Amino acid sequence: MHPHLHNEQAKPCEDLVAILEECHAKGFMWKVFGNCTTAKYNVNMCLRAQRLARTAENRQKALEKRKQIESVWKDIDENS
Repeated sequence: MHPHLHNEQAKPCEDLVAILEECHAKGFMWKVFGNCTTAKYNVNMCLRAQRLARTAENRQKALEKRKQIESVWKDIDENS
């Protein structure tokens, strides 16, 4: 499975997706002989970078939320 190429997460990769689509529009034989391989690789690397950035951001948010929950529990334990 691959991610959708026309959504908010893929916005920074729009130009690379357009290049890949142009390459695919040239026909089946163009793709068969590997002429779109570089464009596909560039799209994959761009989407990967976006995914890694989202993952890092989500992890940071989770760590902050976890610290907040632990402080609330510590406060509850101390005041009980």
